[in-house]
Amino acid sequence: MSADCCSAKAAELEKVARQIEQRRVLVAVLVINVAMFVLEFGAGVVAGSTALMADASDMLGDAIVYAVSLYALARSNRWKAGAAMLKGVVICALGIGIAFNVVAKVNSGVAPSSALMLCFGGLALVANLVCLRLLTRFRHQDVNMASTFECSRNDVINNCGVLLAAVLVWWLASPWPDVIIGSLMALIFLRSAIRVIREAAPQLRPA
Repeated sequence: MSADCCSAKAAELEKVARQIEQRRVLVAVLVINVAMFVLEFGAGVVAGSTALMADASDMLGDAIVYAVSLYALARSNRWKAGAAMLKGVVICALGIGIAFNVVAKVNSGVAPSSALMLCFGGLALVANLVCLRLLTRFRHQDVNMASTFECSRNDVINNCGVLLAAVLVWWLASPWPDVIIGSLMALIFLRSAIRVIREAAPQLRPA
């Protein structure tokens, strides 16, 4: 019985240690994403780039996601599933917002600044690679951290899309690469949202 008690205490201490480590990582990536949202969205407005503003909006969405993850960290599996569900809804809303931004860009027809897209898209890629590296070891821990990792991985894909759009805008002197990449980013958001919501929904049902 004493051995069982010690084993239970050891498991509980290990769980608390993991939560403390997760909290530190989530705080770090939250700060990175808030800072990058301010920088990248401002650059997107100045550059007139749909892809850059979409990527910055994703940074803001991720900051919200990480804040929700921090709140759910020490709670039950149903709370964590609820946090994951909220993330799915946020990702979906971002995808819809980007789609509207794409339509506005098509109507304006003005080519964005490829130099600013390259500069801030590259900076955002570095920031998101750091976040992804920090989150990788927690990606299989629970649905909350798995959905958080999913958001960060999407960011890296989006950053690569922004850089590709910047090169094509410069090469073709056309706004269409920016529009097309922005549209693909919207589709990635919606696909990811569906996956996160599907994984979280079964765990929200009463036992």
